[in-house]
Amino acid sequence: MADLDQALAEIKRGTDEILLESDLLEKLKEGRPLRIKLGADPTAPDIHLGHTVILNKMRTFQELGHEVIFLIGDFTGMVGDPSGKNSTRPPLTREQVLANAETYKEQVYKILDPAKTRIEFNSSWLEPLGAAGMIRLASQQTVARMMERDDFKKRYASGQSIAIHEFMYPLLQGYDSVALESDVELGGTDQKFNLLMGRELQKSAGQKPQTVIMMPLLEGLDGVKKMSKSAHNYIGVSEPASEMFGKIMSISDDLMWRYFDLLSFRPLTELAQLKADVEQGTNPRDVKILLAKEIIARFHDEAAAEAAHQEFINRFQKGALPDDIEEFEIVAGEGIAIANLLKDVGLVGSTSDAMRMIKQGAAKIDGVKIEDSRLQLSAGTSGVFQVGKRKFAKITLV
Repeated sequence: MADLDQALAEIKRGTDEILLESDLLEKLKEGRPLRIKLGADPTAPDIHLGHTVILNKMRTFQELGHEVIFLIGDFTGMVGDPSGKNSTRPPLTREQVLANAETYKEQVYKILDPAKTRIEFNSSWLEPLGAAGMIRLASQQTVARMMERDDFKKRYASGQSIAIHEFMYPLLQGYDSVALESDVELGGTDQKFNLLMGRELQKSAGQKPQTVIMMPLLEGLDGVKKMSKSAHNYIGVSEPASEMFGKIMSISDDLMWRYFDLLSFRPLTELAQLKADVEQGTNPRDVKILLAKEIIARFHDEAAAEAAHQEFINRFQKGALPDDIEEFEIVAGEGIAIANLLKDVGLVGSTSDAMRMIKQGAAKIDGVKIEDSRLQLSAGTSGVFQVGKRKFAKITLV
């Protein structure tokens, strides 16, 4: 029973919601390898750390001996997932989907064990359905049920169009679970409607409904917005090791623990010890270095992680910075704009100067260029802020 409790604890680590946890426990008690499904529409060729949160959970299931199915939605990718969208997503061509799918496979194997990963394409069972099969599938749900989705409801209320094919997406994703007879499906919190549709369709097909595990959406470097390229607060898994190291070191001490929970493979007991060490006086920076090296080793290798660490030491701990950097403790309140912060500590003369220097790539935090001139920083952020070659300040937001 202790092994089962430990397995359940590892599975629950970092999760937002499990429906139903009692079902999951019963399945684990059966002692057989469970079929764990994760679907991904290859709508973009590159992934960042935010995307890897769910992949990490898949890796946990692999290590516990379960069968992991990485489902590439080459069919549904041509429909377009409407989750969280305020407009109809343009469908991708078959060529775009297949090109992105190949890139996805290469990147997910940086986390998942290729020898233990089953790759499937949902066109295998969705294309053979044909028109008659699609009509039968559509008959299993009502328009009223579809309009319970928050994004559809908002778009309808605001007069924005909803294409008929968008109603099909949750049904197609749910049918994937029927075709694979999945025991567990993983997804983000924005996928709840689609994930539960799988349970409904499995019940209709006479199958035991899958357990749904929803993972949270990872905050970006600012600690506020969801990690995304559009918000300029992301860490790409293909970025140079030194760039990844600097970005991870720039996150706040509070956000560091969130990243440990969602991105690290360190045992829970070890994380508990690290937190205890910090409470007893260990510098959070030293613990953050462990996180940075672990993530870089995963997406590059151990040598790259060590080199990035050494470069960081050379830049910030061996005289590469002035000895007389002024230190500031700033009250962040509900957040402070980067341009205002740079002006307040005297690194620039005005907010317009700050925005100009950021656009020129001359403003940095711990050696990492600030890419978004509208960046909002929250309490807990700390680091060496630099403008140009000679202006530095150590800033801690409280």
